[in-house]
Amino acid sequence: MEEEAKLRVLLRAFLACGLVAIPAAPLLDAVAAPPLGITVSKAWMRYLLPNIPAGGYMVLQNSGTGDAVLTGAASTACGMLMLHQSQDTSGMAMMMDTPAVTVPAHGSVEFAPGGYHLMCMQPVMKIGTTAAVTLNFQDGSSLAVTMPVYGPAGPP
Repeated sequence: MEEEAKLRVLLRAFLACGLVAIPAAPLLDAVAAPPLGITVSKAWMRYLLPNIPAGGYMVLQNSGTGDAVLTGAASTACGMLMLHQSQDTSGMAMMMDTPAVTVPAHGSVEFAPGGYHLMCMQPVMKIGTTAAVTLNFQDGSSLAVTMPVYGPAGPP
């Protein structure tokens, strides 16, 4: 985000001096563009109760030639939104915070119950609505996703 602010200041300075004669908006939009080749499918949120964390699920596909690294997510529907992974270690089920998830080139990663998921603390959502989520990647890009909100049984 800090690099985007620096780019905006530099671009405005160039425009003010007449050194750049192209529209600024397309350049500024490119800063936050999603990683090339990343698409999202089967996105949804599981909502239980306001005092119980909600879970976010999806499939991230990467048709690009390089790995894409998801480093975080944000949503106004959550007090805090984190990358998590469920693991079964010696018969003990545990959920752990995950700093990053790599989506391999020409591959995909599924966020599903019992595996990778988005952990939404202090959810502010209702079943039958949608939650706007922004996925943040290591290269500074982001991707906006609209996730339908379902109850405990998940999608119909």
